[in-house]
Amino acid sequence: MLLFDLHCDTLYKAYTEKSTLFNDDFHISFNKTDGIKPYIQCLAVWIPDEYRGIKARNLFDGCVRMLKEQIANKDIVFCKSKSDIVLAAENNKNGVVLTVESGAVLEGKIGNIKLLADSGVKMMTLTWNGSNELGDGVGVEHKNCGLSEFGRQCVRELEKNGIIVDISHASEKMFYDVAEIAEKPFAASHSGSKKICTHPRNLTDEQFNVIKSKGGIVGINFCRDFLNNDKTNAKMYDIIKTAEHFLSLGGEKTVALGSDFDGCDIPSDIYGIESMSELYEIFLRINYSETLVNDIFFNNAYGFFKRLCR
Repeated sequence: MLLFDLHCDTLYKAYTEKSTLFNDDFHISFNKTDGIKPYIQCLAVWIPDEYRGIKARNLFDGCVRMLKEQIANKDIVFCKSKSDIVLAAENNKNGVVLTVESGAVLEGKIGNIKLLADSGVKMMTLTWNGSNELGDGVGVEHKNCGLSEFGRQCVRELEKNGIIVDISHASEKMFYDVAEIAEKPFAASHSGSKKICTHPRNLTDEQFNVIKSKGGIVGINFCRDFLNNDKTNAKMYDIIKTAEHFLSLGGEKTVALGSDFDGCDIPSDIYGIESMSELYEIFLRINYSETLVNDIFFNNAYGFFKRLCR
């Protein structure tokens, strides 16, 4: 089985809990990935909404230091460039892609985008659920502000520096502001379908179609709150239902996986990375072609990053 996962919080969890990326109690442990070749995992540094300024930046810097230390001398490729991503994919290796969850990491300084790029960041959500210097997240009640003027500058500068704009967690107005000004395809790294589950973090069909029309990517979030309106009953098949709906909108080259492992409550029949082979086999058993399943599990995200990354 092959896998390219657009989002997890394992790096943040390992750093804040003073643990490692090899902790078998986490959803993702690189001790448990032998059956996945190649395996490319986006590791997000989550910046909580209450973090601002130097506190946000110090959290990011600490996570990056830990990542480098823990994968040193391991057979894991730190994918800081397109060539690194290709190397991991073509040689059936483990690869990690550094991402950031919330533009608060910028400390309100446009120049810090280049510093993120130099650190290897390849994708960044503009907000988490609240507001920051770039604009409003989906949890802001008034929802009057989409992108701030600083946020508009950041979208252009992120694209200029080869960092993918990620609209997961963005307010609806921010989403459409990004769609209006973005010159490159953008991502919803870990979101669901509002048609399947009405959670405010999920995408409407119109939003999905906008992302698709611009050549973007949507990673299906495994959070049980996003999969089923009765979240306590969310199961692995709800991930497939979400995929089926996006596919019905013509998303064969748009749908990917963005598990949100180690950052959410997952369905009761999923245990973590070790459950991915079962999910893969279920897709095949319900008569999806191996080509389509491989696109969802790997090729769509891989192709997207190859096109957008330097």
